[in-house]
Amino acid sequence: MAREVASRTATRPEPSPALPGAGGVPTPAPPSAAAKSLALGVLPIVLSVIAGSADIVSFLALDLFSAHITGNLAILAAHVVGGGTPHFGQLLSIPAFLAGAGITRLVAAGLEHGHHAALRPLLLLQLVLLAAMLLLGIAASPGLDPDAPIGILIGMLGVSAMAVQNATVQVALPGTPSTAVMTTNVTRFAIDVVEVLRGHDGGAFARAVRTGMIILGFVVGVGLGAMAYAAAALWALTLPVGLAAIALVLGIRLMPRATR
Repeated sequence: MAREVASRTATRPEPSPALPGAGGVPTPAPPSAAAKSLALGVLPIVLSVIAGSADIVSFLALDLFSAHITGNLAILAAHVVGGGTPHFGQLLSIPAFLAGAGITRLVAAGLEHGHHAALRPLLLLQLVLLAAMLLLGIAASPGLDPDAPIGILIGMLGVSAMAVQNATVQVALPGTPSTAVMTTNVTRFAIDVVEVLRGHDGGAFARAVRTGMIILGFVVGVGLGAMAYAAAALWALTLPVGLAAIALVLGIRLMPRATR
């Protein structure tokens, strides 16, 4: 009898473990620590290349900086003093950038209130704005007039995209150097290099490397964007649009869907 019971017990199938997720469908495994670390290191560099390429293309096509907004004030003043005709988009870029950054913060706050990570939706928003800039730019080419309504709209889409990027780094990637404004980064890089040379590291070497890579990314973006514009006019905006798609993928790898 004991042998028969043991035999039945040994041949009884084990119950299948319950699969997580609704309906028994497995949920995707969360990103590993290594994948998160890689995405966190690469994402700011990709964003800096986006800013550099978008900035130079908008300047060459529209006489408008989309990333270095304060530079538009200098261009505006130069036109006025030199007797030239300033572009309305240069003046409008300041309030447009402020509005874009403020709206980005409100969107992030709403997502955080609902226990959702803000990074992915904000990167998606930037991608949509850059894609709209590309499509309208191609439709309006050749002979795009920066002062025509379509030219102003295209410029403000670029400005808004860079406002979203700047605000996203502030609210969703705290501690990350700016990916669009290089003056502060160059200052920080120079200070950290001097600290390393003085033997007073204190994390200066790591900061210098991180900041230096972002500066390099922006410079590379400017170079690639200029070459692309020389070869293909506003089709050059496919460069920041493609990079924005890569940034979104990195954001997906970096952040969970919900923060709860």
